[in-house]
Amino acid sequence: MEALLSTTGYSLPFSKAKPTITLPPHSALRSVFSFSSNFVDCISPRISASPSSLPPLRLKVSANSQAAPASVETSATSPIPSEMKAWIYGEYGGVDVLKFDSKVLVPDVKEDQVLLKVVAAALNPVDAKRRQGKFKATDSPLPTVPGYDVAGVVVKVGSQVKSLKEGDEVYGNINEKALENPKQFGSFAEYTAVEEKLVAPKPKMLDFVQVAGLPLAIETAHEGLERSGFSAGKSILVLGGAGGVGSLVIQLAKEVFGASKVAATSSTGKLELLKSLGADLVIDYTKENFEDLPEKYDVVFDAVGQCDRAVKVVKEGGSVVVLTGAATPPGFRFVVTSNGSVLKKLNPFLESGKVKPVVDPKGPFPFSQAVEAFSYIETGRATGKVVVHPIP
Repeated sequence: MEALLSTTGYSLPFSKAKPTITLPPHSALRSVFSFSSNFVDCISPRISASPSSLPPLRLKVSANSQAAPASVETSATSPIPSEMKAWIYGEYGGVDVLKFDSKVLVPDVKEDQVLLKVVAAALNPVDAKRRQGKFKATDSPLPTVPGYDVAGVVVKVGSQVKSLKEGDEVYGNINEKALENPKQFGSFAEYTAVEEKLVAPKPKMLDFVQVAGLPLAIETAHEGLERSGFSAGKSILVLGGAGGVGSLVIQLAKEVFGASKVAATSSTGKLELLKSLGADLVIDYTKENFEDLPEKYDVVFDAVGQCDRAVKVVKEGGSVVVLTGAATPPGFRFVVTSNGSVLKKLNPFLESGKVKPVVDPKGPFPFSQAVEAFSYIETGRATGKVVVHPIP
């Protein structure tokens, strides 16, 4: 379980001058990933409290301001302030509980952590479920800065950090366990602290927006394939192939695990995307029922909650990976563990272009529109990942 975070802020300059971080315009960043993972609801009593009623506060929170000002790019030569801009919520509920605050204390950095200047962050369905109070019993204390996925620049290192230094560009999922005391200081802020072991160097061929949406989804896709016993020469059916996890399962199964055949489902307008990602057979779920087709598969990766149908098309001795909804044997569920070594292992495939990040074409959303980004991901209609950039 993650230890409670201190509120101590820092006001230290960088040890060396660093160049200004600049990114390509939106149009150059848009590729075509929506993480469809669902998590088990916890059954603790509902907690509903405003930031001012929660002593001792782990975050410094103002009582006003519902909209953020326009985002401004910052230089890596800027000193680390004691306070930062962040989105926070002090009670569980809908998107209306999200508030912008410019006086949140920069998080403390433990011995095994680095402090990141956040350049881009991404949303996953777990962010919305957490904000709604779906797993209060194991959540960190309120108020909370949301956000699991991050891409940014190291600006401070803990005394036990071995492989990272100031100025390094990294990405990762900042919460080792999604449901077990996730960090109170998430990635929807100017700065966030994360353990060295949870991040990896940013692939040089990709920009911050592209990599920000990868960690939680690609770790889930990879762990699910490993847990299913998937290996070279096996076949797989991906339900929800245009989503964040599904689009990565298609690519990892083909390029990393050596699948003999990859089939995937989507709506009519996303079939070409599936083909471009490497799917050998695409199934339009609006016109065909996949369980009525004659072929069966070694593994079915269910990212949409249709395990009762998925078990009908898995071969004897095969398995069904279930991310959401009930799991019917041989279906199984798991909660992903964040692991920077997995990202490092997959970096060569990202560098070569064999595995491609997919960012929803409506994004990236500017930091001032974080509420709109949350609302959008909660429609369940995103193609690829919902990314927020730039961060002030």
